[in-house]
Amino acid sequence: MDRAPRPLDRIDGVILRLLQDDGRMSVRGVAERAHISRANAYARISRMTEDGIIRGFTALIDHERAGMGTSAYLTLRIVQHSWRTLRRRLSALNCVEHMALVSGDFDVLLLVRTVDNRELRELVLGRIQSMPEVLDTHTLLVFDETDRRPVPPVL
Repeated sequence: MDRAPRPLDRIDGVILRLLQDDGRMSVRGVAERAHISRANAYARISRMTEDGIIRGFTALIDHERAGMGTSAYLTLRIVQHSWRTLRRRLSALNCVEHMALVSGDFDVLLLVRTVDNRELRELVLGRIQSMPEVLDTHTLLVFDETDRRPVPPVL
């Protein structure tokens, strides 16, 4: 995928919203709800997949019911120019759901999910703080959260 994705229109936005709400929705279901033909829905989904706009289909998980009842955001200050190495190390940790290199008072923002506070403590104190690239950590415990899935703006 060396070229830029083709522009999205209103129908593409409708399709993206439908698939975000139910990634298992059939092409027929998408077509009916978007008020287009099945062939048009199939072609649009294929194009957005080929363009890398749709990167995959996944299940939305209730983390607490799945046994991962503790969530936290971790901020990290890291050694300058160590992001690529650190990203590989962090990627090996199953409990890291999201990671981002950011600007501001810290360098990295992580969303982690663990079974309980004991596992969170072991993750932060035992695994992450022991990584040579990590200078400092700060933990923000999540008490409640609401997922939103924004769709790119379209014409």
